[in-house]
Amino acid sequence: MMLEPARPSSFDAAHLLRASRHIYLVNAVVAFLFASTAPVAIVLTMGQQGKLTQTEIECWLFGAFFINGLISLILCLLYRQPLIVLWTIPGTVLVGQALDHFTFAQIVGTYYATGMLLVVLGLSGWIGKCMSRIPMPVIMAMVAGVFLQFGLNLIFAIRDAAVIAGSMAMAFLLLSSLPRLARLLPPTIGALLAGAMAIAWAGAFDLQAPVAWSFIRPKLYAPELSWAAMLELVLPLAITVLAAQNAQGIAVLETAGHSPPVNVITTVCGVGSLLTAPFGSVPTCLTGPVNAILVSGGDKDRHYAAGVMMAFLVLFFGLLSPAFTQLMLAMPKGFVAALAGLSLLKVLERAFVVSFAGRFTFGALVSFLVAVANVPIFSIGAPFWAILIGSAVSWLLERTDFATAPVLDDQTGGPIR
Repeated sequence: MMLEPARPSSFDAAHLLRASRHIYLVNAVVAFLFASTAPVAIVLTMGQQGKLTQTEIECWLFGAFFINGLISLILCLLYRQPLIVLWTIPGTVLVGQALDHFTFAQIVGTYYATGMLLVVLGLSGWIGKCMSRIPMPVIMAMVAGVFLQFGLNLIFAIRDAAVIAGSMAMAFLLLSSLPRLARLLPPTIGALLAGAMAIAWAGAFDLQAPVAWSFIRPKLYAPELSWAAMLELVLPLAITVLAAQNAQGIAVLETAGHSPPVNVITTVCGVGSLLTAPFGSVPTCLTGPVNAILVSGGDKDRHYAAGVMMAFLVLFFGLLSPAFTQLMLAMPKGFVAALAGLSLLKVLERAFVVSFAGRFTFGALVSFLVAVANVPIFSIGAPFWAILIGSAVSWLLERTDFATAPVLDDQTGGPIR
């Protein structure tokens, strides 16, 4: 076992309360607004695409917020760092596509397998060795292919709901062009506010019944074993957690001067995935954008206070997930599509840059095309084949790139500096 020890210090409630009156509270609120808007819109989009019921979506959000909120609270207090874990957004997109040909119970079964795989990787310290076998450009090209539809849906939303989606896009672009203002009001939050005002002006809010402000009574979903689902989803889900999410979150924290416990994070993501699976939630991961907001200002030693306050807000959202789900479902489809698309633009851009900026570009291109085509083979979906075929093409045609690829650290999975 290679788990990093917790920070040896006693709990200091006064230190935490003093921090709650400063920028840390502001950062916690902004990070919460980010996590509870655009990522939730992606969950709703995938849930509706997969024909999930409102109850299934509510339970999904309960597990994603409440269970992960508890885990985040414990991590922040133990390690005195803003270690917020939520759910993998790329994994959500993969699941949404898989719901076309697998049942919800079969999808839940893959969550358990992914969680167990992450626990093994975290306890063994094999993360770097496993990730070094798959070219990162091939992985990110698969992510780009899967996310491409969100960018297209944004364009379609502007075409079909010009007032709402158009105002959101303009607000996003305006804030993105003004870095100082964007630090106070993130572009995604500005797009949300612009969309809400446009909806109010157009009278497009379609609430079928009064909002039920009551705590959720979560339902548990039994898993079903499907080897086809396991082959299609487990490896891609684990890769999205480790490569597309955890790696970003770890880099953000290291840049801010923290020393995130990499093996603990991987293990906890596995345990979190096992705990949220019965509620139908996609696997747990360390968030990049949320933790970036939490460490964007203030004293490094008090960043964890922002994480603690964020965790409490997340817990509250999870308990009231039926009300929030009802409100989001009442929003016009153009609003949800635009919010999801705008929130993923930077991720899509980064995926393309990593895929085609250096090595393994031909394998990445093949991976991208296979993912975009979204053609299942032997009842196994395209994301799995995108990684497999893209890696095989790179091995066959780009062997020199393997020889010049950076050596990865066994502990972190990142390049050795």
